[in-house]
Amino acid sequence: MSPDKLVYMANQIGKFFAHQGEAKAVPAIADHLAKFWDPRMRAAIQAHVASGGDTGLDPMVLRAVESLKP
Repeated sequence: MSPDKLVYMANQIGKFFAHQGEAKAVPAIADHLAKFWDPRMRAAIQAHVASGGDTGLDPMVLRAVESLKP
């Protein structure tokens, strides 16, 4: 899956949880990614962010991705 598609999907998840406020949304987004994304998808978005590809990610989503264990 392309990084652009992963960013789009992660941002959609972020929009779903955004109404909870940042303190609750960031862990909720991370939990959703950990539970429902295939490990290859999580690894791909983490690699994308690690390589400087954080452009386009909502700030809360970026923090959630950065909080995921590799």
